[in-house]
Amino acid sequence: MDDDPSAEETAFVVDEVSSIVKESLEAVIGRHPYEHKRVTQWVSSVEEQCLGQLSKLNKPFKYIVTCIIMQKNGAGLQSASSCFWDNTTDGSCTVRWENKHLYCIVSVFGLAI
Repeated sequence: MDDDPSAEETAFVVDEVSSIVKESLEAVIGRHPYEHKRVTQWVSSVEEQCLGQLSKLNKPFKYIVTCIIMQKNGAGLQSASSCFWDNTTDGSCTVRWENKHLYCIVSVFGLAI
């Protein structure tokens, strides 16, 4: 698979997806302080921007993007996911991002078409 250039073109590349997520988070949230009234809009914008950039990769995937934003206030958060899929074609990427005021966890699942 490593010698096949077409395999790279159709693979779920975690580093590529992670970069897209981080760029989206920086563009949408950046250094903004936590504002409860803006969280819903931020979540939607991050998800939409990620999906838009992922679709521009023109890879044969259906994408699922989830986003959690939480104020930094000492509270705990646990999250888990489980998938039943084909490990040779499908993939996932989870990015934990933060600024001085909030935490954000974005998960992307790529399911081969």
